[in-house]
Amino acid sequence: MGKVKAYMVFTKFRLSALVVVSAITGYLFVGGSDGFEITLLLVGGLLVTAASNGSNQIWERDLDKLMKRTERRPIPMGKMSVTEGVIVVSVCLIAGTYMLFLLNLYSALLGLAAFISYVFIYTPMKRVSPWAVFIGAFPGAIPPMLGAVASSTNNFGTPEVFGLVPGVLFFVQFVWQFPHFWAIAWVSFDDYKAGGFSLLPSREGKSKSSAFQIVAYALALIPFSLLPWVMGWTGIVSLILVLFLGIGFFLYSYRLLLTCDDKDARKLMFASFLYLPLVQFLYVLDRVEGAIPINY
Repeated sequence: MGKVKAYMVFTKFRLSALVVVSAITGYLFVGGSDGFEITLLLVGGLLVTAASNGSNQIWERDLDKLMKRTERRPIPMGKMSVTEGVIVVSVCLIAGTYMLFLLNLYSALLGLAAFISYVFIYTPMKRVSPWAVFIGAFPGAIPPMLGAVASSTNNFGTPEVFGLVPGVLFFVQFVWQFPHFWAIAWVSFDDYKAGGFSLLPSREGKSKSSAFQIVAYALALIPFSLLPWVMGWTGIVSLILVLFLGIGFFLYSYRLLLTCDDKDARKLMFASFLYLPLVQFLYVLDRVEGAIPINY
């Protein structure tokens, strides 16, 4: 494993890039269009997310050795020392936070809040209780809110910056994370168990009870995902397509309830990766010009 590849694995570069996509859609949704701001948001968000992912691997380095999905990470393999990892995390966090600060103070604070809650609350709680998924959903839903707050078209410096528009974007992603992460936890159940993690919502693990809760959140996601249309921020095209995507996502989860089969959990997992960016870009492409309040 080369050094560059080791750093990319350590920071989960591909996952970090996917997270930043949510932030960019939030920025574009509120009318942001400045190329320099987009660059700061893209690079700054990528670096802060990378710092979070790297910190997770430092924290769980001994547990990673016990799981097949993580045993080839740089620290367990001896390709990176803990000290080197701390340096990489520190550089990414400081540089990323500074870039977000250049956008505005609130963007930097949201980035730091996501980092702190993910690393120091969610990560240690993963071995304590399945409620860790609920805790982790908060930092996981911050990116689109951060993107909305980052746009200079908004009235910075006022409490309204955390108002209705970024709140709705936050909430849609918050609800999505439960079926998304539980599908991952289902597919990786044995591996997680080897590392001492029990992250499915039911104590029985891969059971009808867990599948039912996945279905419940997938069903709830349908009306919640339509909130931008209800508020008049998006048009009829996104209403139809987002509804179609929501029903399809729900049907994948319902299939898992019927079978409790790993194969169907894997299909739901991949569907979740596609669902969120498609919905968020539909919001952007079909937003009603002038309908989103500047002061939220």
